[in-house]
Amino acid sequence: MSEPVIQALDRLFDLAASDTGQARRAANFLLAWWNAQDNGGFDLADLFGVDREVAADMAVVFVYLGGHHGAIYPDQLGYEDKIVALVHQWRLREPAD
Repeated sequence: MSEPVIQALDRLFDLAASDTGQARRAANFLLAWWNAQDNGGFDLADLFGVDREVAADMAVVFVYLGGHHGAIYPDQLGYEDKIVALVHQWRLREPAD
């Protein structure tokens, strides 16, 4: 994996771990890659709600995944702890009363 891909993933995971509108969109992108059936897909219209730099990082990851022969997931790239943390942060929250 190239340094630009690593840097893009690191920035996306860091953003997704925060608590902003862009964080939700970054988390949706990463969680859709992890397991879209369980976590929901990524709405391409969400690109309109992120800064250009964030969209560029998503594009770097998308190009990397598209050019990879066969499926590859975050845990295979050393991001298992981070993706599991995102599942807990964004998908396993207790519903509000």
